Order: sequence, then C-alpha cells, then structure tokens
Amino acid sequence: MTFIKASAFAAAATLLAQGAMAQNTFITIGTGGQTGVYYVVGQSICRLVNRGTSEHGLQCTAPSTGGSVANINAIKAGDQTMGVAQSDQQYYGLNGEGSFDAPFENLRAVFSVHPEPFTVVARADAGIETFDDLKGKRVNIGNPGSGQRATMDVVMSAAGMTNDDFSLASELKATEQAQALCDNKIDAFVYQVGHPNGSIQEAFSSCEAAFVDVNGDYIDQLIAENDFYAAATIPASLYEGIEDDTTTFGVRATFVSSADVDEDTMYQVVAAVFDNFDRFKGLHPAFSNLSQEEMISAGLSAPLHPGAEKYYKEQGWME
Repeated sequence: MTFIKASAFAAAATLLAQGAMAQNTFITIGTGGQTGVYYVVGQSICRLVNRGTSEHGLQCTAPSTGGSVANINAIKAGDQTMGVAQSDQQYYGLNGEGSFDAPFENLRAVFSVHPEPFTVVARADAGIETFDDLKGKRVNIGNPGSGQRATMDVVMSAAGMTNDDFSLASELKATEQAQALCDNKIDAFVYQVGHPNGSIQEAFSSCEAAFVDVNGDYIDQLIAENDFYAAATIPASLYEGIEDDTTTFGVRATFVSSADVDEDTMYQVVAAVFDNFDRFKGLHPAFSNLSQEEMISAGLSAPLHPGAEKYYKEQGWME
C-alpha cells in the first residue's frame, strides 16, 4: 500500500510539473557564433530571464546562429522570438535594403548593447597595413547571413572593390577564422564584434598577427551619410602584445524583435535585464561601460517595441 501511495504521489507530481511547463511561454533569442559577443548577449539575457521563470512564466533559450541578417530573417519568419543584430542591419532589415529583399515593417527595436568596431586582423607577414592592401590577398569576408559579411560588402563597395580583387574570398564562420589565419590558409579576416574578443585573442596568441586600420575618405563618407555608423577605436590595452590603438569605424549591437511579440513578454524580458543591470554589465567586459541612457536610444532605427517603451516610461527614462 505504501508503494501504491508513493507511486500515486510521484505521478501526481509529474502531472503538476507538466502542467506548469505547459503554462510557460518559451522564447528564443538568436545570437551568433559561440566565440562572439552576440552569443554572450543572448545567453546573458536568457540567464536573467530564467531566474524569474517561476514568477513570469517565461523560459528562454539562446542558440548560436549565423548572425545579424540570419536573426532578422528568422524573426520575420517566426522561427525566433528575438535576436541580436548590428544597428546597420536593423536599419536595412526595416527598410528592405542591403541583404534584405523586402521591408520587415514589423521589426521592432528593444535596446542597444555594446559598440562593435569593424575589425580587420592580418598575419604579420602578409604585408597588410591598410584596408586597400587586402587586394590580391586571401581574405575571410565572413559567412553569408552574418553582420560582418554584410558590413564587409558595404565597405568593399565604398572602396570600389569586389571579391575578384582577392586571390581568395573565403566564407568561414567566425569560430573558424583565427585557426585558418594561423594555419596560413588566409592572410586576413574581418570581424564586426565587441572587444575584447576570444577569437581575436586566439589569433594573437597562436601566431604573429596584428590589427589593420580601416580609414580614409570612403570611410568618412560612410559615417557622414549613415547615422548608424560612427568612428571607433580599438584600444591597444585590450589585447596583450598590441602597442597602438586601432582606428576604424563601427556600429552597435542591438536587441530586436517583432511587433507580433506581445507587450507583456517583452516588458518582462526588458525588466529582467535592467532590474539586474549591474549583474548584466558584469557578464562580459564589452558590457562594462554600458549606460541605460545610451542603450534605449543609440543605434535604434526601428520603432521601439511597446513592451520596452512601457518599461522605459515607468523608469522615467522617456516621456
């Protein structure tokens, strides 16, 4: 009889647990390669959201994805709830420009995160000191669907370059490019990423490599014509062995979603981040200088999601 009672109790507990699971809302955040900061952003947000699952009923996962363009397309298709994307790709996605065939009018901004300098890393023996020196070299331009590839296409167009200008234009993922550089399979790679970054540190630690300045009249023109671009500096202090700051330009990482996501869900996600802001800032060095004021305004070209707007107004951060 004791065994029957115990079994019945276990069965009832299982049914209760299944019932609780059925009532939870599952959300998915698209990120990027596992060595990049996008992956940390998604994982960090999910960690904070999942701390409060028993209260708000949201369960969050943040798988590795192809990056900015892939995330926006997946949100549009309904395959992801939210995602991380470069600020320029947020603009292009909303308006149907660049890598996007049609406007995504339901794209909604939530907040921005860290700055992302457009970064070029080259082998020390490759004779590459400027972006123009990439001509004739073996260059990893980034995998299709990634933000780094989309920005590389923009920079190449501004510089009057095409893939044919390289002896090799490889499409390796961010997780593969440092190894390829040090194995002498490529001479350089581009990366749109927050710093410090583990993949870039891997390149510096495993072989002789260096940053390449990305500047000139065509970069100045890109910045002047597009609000989502800004001049940027990669401090030498972030990487061992680098002596001089690197001059380049960049965007911001942004957190985006769709107008189809209900207001309360988005409110809870935003609250999970900003109610635990110091904890969030401590989850990666790239987050250390973040401020609420910048995060709710910088790099946001799509309309703000109503759930995010509700939270920001409650905090007195906007009218």
